[in-house]
Amino acid sequence: MTSRATKLRSVFLAAALAAAAAVSGVGGQSPAEAATSAGAAQVVADMGAGWNLGNQLEANANGIPSETAWGLPAVTQALIDKVKAAGFRTIRIPVSYLGSIGAGPGYTVDAAWLNRIQQVVDYAYRRGLYVLVNMHGDGYKTVTGSWLICDSAAQPAIKAKYQKVWQQVAARFAGYDQHLILESMNEEFDGQYGTPTQPCYSNINAYNQIFVDTVRKTGGNNSSRWLLVPGWNTNIDYTTGNYGFVLPTDQFRSSSIPAAEKRLMISVHYYSPWDFAGEENGTITQWGRGATNPAKKSTWGQEDYLDAQLKLVHDAFVAKGYPAVVGEYGSIDKSAADPANNRYRADFAHAVVATAKKYGASTVYWDNGANGQYGFGLFDRRSYAVTHQGIIDAIMTGAAGR
Repeated sequence: MTSRATKLRSVFLAAALAAAAAVSGVGGQSPAEAATSAGAAQVVADMGAGWNLGNQLEANANGIPSETAWGLPAVTQALIDKVKAAGFRTIRIPVSYLGSIGAGPGYTVDAAWLNRIQQVVDYAYRRGLYVLVNMHGDGYKTVTGSWLICDSAAQPAIKAKYQKVWQQVAARFAGYDQHLILESMNEEFDGQYGTPTQPCYSNINAYNQIFVDTVRKTGGNNSSRWLLVPGWNTNIDYTTGNYGFVLPTDQFRSSSIPAAEKRLMISVHYYSPWDFAGEENGTITQWGRGATNPAKKSTWGQEDYLDAQLKLVHDAFVAKGYPAVVGEYGSIDKSAADPANNRYRADFAHAVVATAKKYGASTVYWDNGANGQYGFGLFDRRSYAVTHQGIIDAIMTGAAGR
């Protein structure tokens, strides 16, 4: 998702650091060493509970990426250390490029922006955390400067630009070990929430294929790195069902990886039921079998639905060797309307994490940095204080299988 507060579905340091990383290959395994890293089940277990650094590196001012543009302070090592201390072992870093991309045919990404992305990645990577880096707001029609638009007529130019940007990003991180996972895009779709359309879905598939081929061809540890790809709008039904999703081929990966082993992951998001998880009103504030007021509980999207959805992901991908990542999930704070709401938010988070674990998937909580009414925040990004220990405890309990 990508908005300043709740991210509703309708919307959206130096060069020396880069040089030092390139020389040292930060954390640098060789491609052969990288190829022997954890298999599918082990990497999911190692990723543990995850957390999104939302509304920061995907924020922008008039189409120019700016991590403080949406009212949050610059990301610091102290924040990431606090997140790690809370028990999270994976951090997803949404990134927008937008107006930091130069003109074609080179489409050069602004060096200062790439340096800052790398610096924030390093805050987590050098602490031993898994780090997921994606391309986030560039595919939202409602974001100024967006260009990765699947139903645009300008597909040749879009695909050329997409390839060049990922080539530069992947080259920047080629020396990083398997704790770094690259994700092709975020919630890419045509902006309509009905059945997927063509040729839009075919273009999404093409973007994923370009991403995989481009990253692999940059060499280094990218030849064996885990790569994360979504289907239509990261929607489970539209990714697992017969709606047009096609897994990319992985023909350029390292030959040292056993032929039967996959190195692609599937990205899905989970905000169901939306009237509980995302709608900005005080109508539906309770969730799950512990709800005490039927009038405040949605008529759908309870534990049975959650289980069925994640079973779909398991059967379509996990059972075939492709790990799954619930790259975003969570529910907004409606405690102003119902003082008991945070209990149900914790119940929801626990259920998502525990059910994903049951079906062999990892989870990454969506934190948009906003606390109080309609926020997803678990931390105060200025003081670094934990704001919802109960939700964090629920996440960690679920991740531990309890």
